[in-house]
Amino acid sequence: MLLGDIKRIAAINTDIILFNIDSRADATDGRSTILSVFWRLFNESQGFCSDSLALAEIERYLTRKGKYNEFKAAFKKIYGAEWETERDAYSLLQEEIVEALSLVLDKPPEAAREWFENYEKSFNLTVEHFAKRVKEYLDSKSKTHRIIFLVDEIGQFIGSDPYLMLNLQTIVEDLGRICEGRAWVLVTSQEDIDAVIGDIKSSKANDFSKIQGRFNTRLTLSSANTDEVIQARLLEKKDEAKKELEKLFALKGDILKHQLSFTHDTTTLKNYSTAQDFVNNYPFTPYHFQLVQKIFESIRKAGATGLHLSRGERSMLDAFQSAAVNISLKETSALVPLYEFFPCIESFLDTSVKRSIEQAKDNKGLTAPFDIHILQALFLIRYVDIIKPNLDNLVTLCIDQVDADRIVLREKIDEALLRLEKENLISRNGDLYFFLTNEEREVSREIKSVEISSHAETDLLGDIIFEDILKNKTKHRYAPFKKDHAFNRICDEKPWGKIAEDDLRLEIISPMHDQYSIFNPGKCNMHSLNTEGTVLLKLGNDPALFSEIRTYIQTHKYINNKNDAAASTTLKQILRDRADENRGRKERLIAKIDSLMLNAEVYALGKALEINCATTSKIIDDAFDYLIRNTFNKFNYLTQVHDDPIKEIRQILLSDDIGQEQLVLSFATAETQDIKEIRLFIELKTATNKFIILDELVKQFAKRPFGWPEFQIVILVAKLFMAGKIDLLEDKSKISPKDAIALLTKTHQWKNVQILIKASLSTRDLQNAQALGKEIFGSLAPDGQEKISQYIRTSLKKWVEPLEKYKTLADTGNYPGKKEIDQCLSIAGNILNIHDGFELIKEFNSKKDHLMDAHEDFLDLQDFYNNQKQTWETLRKALNRFRPNKAAIEKMKKPSQH
Repeated sequence: MLLGDIKRIAAINTDIILFNIDSRADATDGRSTILSVFWRLFNESQGFCSDSLALAEIERYLTRKGKYNEFKAAFKKIYGAEWETERDAYSLLQEEIVEALSLVLDKPPEAAREWFENYEKSFNLTVEHFAKRVKEYLDSKSKTHRIIFLVDEIGQFIGSDPYLMLNLQTIVEDLGRICEGRAWVLVTSQEDIDAVIGDIKSSKANDFSKIQGRFNTRLTLSSANTDEVIQARLLEKKDEAKKELEKLFALKGDILKHQLSFTHDTTTLKNYSTAQDFVNNYPFTPYHFQLVQKIFESIRKAGATGLHLSRGERSMLDAFQSAAVNISLKETSALVPLYEFFPCIESFLDTSVKRSIEQAKDNKGLTAPFDIHILQALFLIRYVDIIKPNLDNLVTLCIDQVDADRIVLREKIDEALLRLEKENLISRNGDLYFFLTNEEREVSREIKSVEISSHAETDLLGDIIFEDILKNKTKHRYAPFKKDHAFNRICDEKPWGKIAEDDLRLEIISPMHDQYSIFNPGKCNMHSLNTEGTVLLKLGNDPALFSEIRTYIQTHKYINNKNDAAASTTLKQILRDRADENRGRKERLIAKIDSLMLNAEVYALGKALEINCATTSKIIDDAFDYLIRNTFNKFNYLTQVHDDPIKEIRQILLSDDIGQEQLVLSFATAETQDIKEIRLFIELKTATNKFIILDELVKQFAKRPFGWPEFQIVILVAKLFMAGKIDLLEDKSKISPKDAIALLTKTHQWKNVQILIKASLSTRDLQNAQALGKEIFGSLAPDGQEKISQYIRTSLKKWVEPLEKYKTLADTGNYPGKKEIDQCLSIAGNILNIHDGFELIKEFNSKKDHLMDAHEDFLDLQDFYNNQKQTWETLRKALNRFRPNKAAIEKMKKPSQH
């Protein structure tokens, strides 16, 4: 699509008028200078006079009338010379011009003279008139025809004159409006419009800001082909030299390409590709052209030089010429190191920069001149963002021979960097090195003297590990158990965050630990085995880690102490730069420590674990999975893990009689392993006369070797409670199932719930209950307290069901036995309302006499309502029939009195 658009645009017929505005301008035109230049060049492009706008209009008029060629022929016949060669002297040739016009236009000489003179006097020099002329020209062509005015060096020509800028803006605006986008104006300037405005007084800047709004399309152009210019003007070589260089590249070209490579974090910079490339650029390398231009731009923007340092080919030519001269006496294999470009800009440097480097030359702690060259190279790339100032890149930049030994040079530069850093001439941020001005050197010296607490480094290390890398993770989710396991965090034996009595702990041993060397594999195995529930990570040794962390803390503290309104502008800028560096240092520390953790030795349960994961968090997860899997070996005792445990607790506690009977039966037939574990724990605690608090019981089974989810434990307690195996108390008072809901479903209430195991009846009491049951219920009760309790409950319910039917009839007053029915129901109800089996059997035995009476009454009632009810109803009907004769009958029954 884009290529098609480009080809389509390129195929459009376009007139291009290219000119340097300053070379074509006439100072006598005043504020209309730019318009005058545009109009004259437009006329010239059409073959009209470029010296007189009025004369060009006459030529245009003659062209429209088709008389222009006749006019030129008439003029030649009259004057004897070509019109185009003589028209610049039109003011001296008025008689000849008028005569030619008279002949061509068929007018009297007087009329032709008057028309010629009036045309010159009344010429309308306005932008709109010019735009209309351009429109007329375009209309005479095809509808797609375009015209482009390309003006060079407009910025220098306009300078600080807002009227000239306004004149240009009006031309652009009217051409766009009248010509409907078919006329374009392109201007070039060594500096952009914003730079021009920056030099104008504030009173005029507002005018410029309004004018800028008219220029929507702006392109910043750089000297992209500077290398071609320099090669042509400075690096052209004789045939003999070319041949020698070609041989040299053929011999050592592959080695040279490797030597001139940069680290991967650097913008791709050109290297030698062919022998011809080597010949064309020698003694420079291809990346020099791109890098040096960036150096000039960045240094100028940073304010390290005067603003008069040019950014174009002229400064580049001077820099490359100076560098070439500096090594001109060396052998053919010599190359230009980056620091050779420093002398060409030294005269433009600010005093503070020059003073730092000049003072370094007299520093006895440095090795001259090599250390000074490295300092100069660091200054040149200080503000360049396309190359990182690390050791390997400095080696590449400082190679001065085709066959230089990188290893030797690297060691030499490394030693120089150490000396420069020691003298506070440069600063190191990770593996990056930066040039320091005098003010920056003072700040660097003060930062190094900042005092910090003894535990500050460990605190920062813990921050990075537990907050930045592990994202404040305090729990591990073990998916098979559907349970979160909290863990404590330890860094170099210093607890991090709140320490709880958790089963798990993550412990980090870093190179900053005082006993780091003692933590060999054997020590780590024993430590992870003896410290229960521990995952131990021993980080690899990194000697620079402590220094980096300490520098970060000192810099951070220094910036906070110095960052106030009273600080100078220079200091504020330095503090901002140091804050930016420190943010980068923090990011590198995070990455470095994350890498150390990824490659750390991992230990658990006295064993070194082989874990290969892509992230630190996954390593921790896998280590805890291993620990839990091999530690919580009784988790599988859980029969079921409920998705909504609170709902399950409510259902258990609100279960009806049938539900309770099912629980009792399930416990009697087969006791599950999880229930058995909890029951045994309660029995053992009870045997030692210790109180059992629900919260303590939950914690016991949430720990190793169980690891059960807390609410799953409470579900089991609720089942034991509803099955009559235990009692729940609050303030030493027994709790009903309904009241237990609020206590068991809220974790903060678990501390208020006490658990008591059900008391056991004596054999005699059980035998008495069995005997009484046989006597009043007519069947033998089973053995066992819970079974007897269930037997009594079931048998009494068999009383209650018919008695409630009998009560319905008796309450009408038409049937007998109401008193007996109420007594039987009362006795049975009192016993059935007792939830605890122990208490139920005791109550059952204590009410033996009442139960015997109730049994007799129940049999009588059962006999009446099942066998005599019909006879009763027959008698009642007879009674109702004889009721009207009641008085007579009673009279007949009395004996007669004589």
